[in-house]
Amino acid sequence: MTLTVIKRLLAVLLCAVMFAAVTAGCGSVQTDTAENEAEAGGDDPVRIGVTFESFVIERWERDRDIFVSSAKDLGAVVNVQNATGDVEKQKEQIRYFIDKKMDVIVVIAVDCSALKEEVREAHEAGIPVIAYDRLILGSGVDLYISFDNVTVGRYMAQTIISSLPEGGKLIKINGPRKDYNVSLINAGFDREIADAENEYSVEDVYYASEWNGEEAFLYLSEHPDIADSADAVMCGNDSLAGQAVRYYAEKRRAGRIPIVGQDADLDACQRVVEGTQTMTVYKPIERLARRAAECAVALAGGASPESLISAAPHASGDAGSGMPTINDGTGPVAYVSIPPIMVDKDNIDREIIDSGFHMREDVYLNSR
Repeated sequence: MTLTVIKRLLAVLLCAVMFAAVTAGCGSVQTDTAENEAEAGGDDPVRIGVTFESFVIERWERDRDIFVSSAKDLGAVVNVQNATGDVEKQKEQIRYFIDKKMDVIVVIAVDCSALKEEVREAHEAGIPVIAYDRLILGSGVDLYISFDNVTVGRYMAQTIISSLPEGGKLIKINGPRKDYNVSLINAGFDREIADAENEYSVEDVYYASEWNGEEAFLYLSEHPDIADSADAVMCGNDSLAGQAVRYYAEKRRAGRIPIVGQDADLDACQRVVEGTQTMTVYKPIERLARRAAECAVALAGGASPESLISAAPHASGDAGSGMPTINDGTGPVAYVSIPPIMVDKDNIDREIIDSGFHMREDVYLNSR
């Protein structure tokens, strides 16, 4: 075989390999941005469209996986879309679900005030809408399912009060204003602080855009007069808390200033056992996502929101009695509320490790 022939054969082989790689790459892109439908049994399964705000926050991927798996177990298929923090993109995704004639739409809102028209269009098409974790204001969604965010704020305040029994100066570093949960958390926090026996003064309040943790560090660094005189910091989630810990570590105050967050992210749990983050609020995502999948399938089958909420308690114990509602600004919305859990050094093994949320070796990785 001549050298020229060998070169030609190698060139053909290289082209074939490149074509296969490109084809595989295109397939993965289609999976991520188009149908994303989990296979399920049955000739005519329930079809659920879910649009996530993004997957920047650590917990959302876990929510997605549990929701899809639970829905599949119930005979449904799920089309997952990622809005990547873009509200216009999320609007397009909701309209896409309407055009695809989904049986139910689940929304983790980018902007809680910006989706009223899309919810109306879904209702006009006869498609029920569930607001997952974040209430869509003024929209009259069929169901809102979330954790009790007012209690999240109360837990944060209670931890700070117990850490500073004589009172002190506080900073609040929140998530974005467009996330309605932020206002609920603050309502619970402020109420608890106001009712405390000793005086606690909130020196400043900052709102981080898109839950960007880095902004917490920049805010503290740019306001050292406020930051360095603070006695405690309330952070809207664990990403923000991590950056607050970073700032105070540079000031040699990490572990000596109470810092609280929420979500029980792995690095936050590591900080709790290390003593640099005082507390995180654990929100049992498995219970929320499974219950949401159950509700979605039931609504698609014609069940009323009232029947879902007033039904017998769920196997995991998260359903209550009666007809809880939350006001979305225009009227009451049926509300499935999951209780959060305060987690600190004393109960982290029981609540986080024993529940399987994180592994012991991971939580205590830096504490050996």
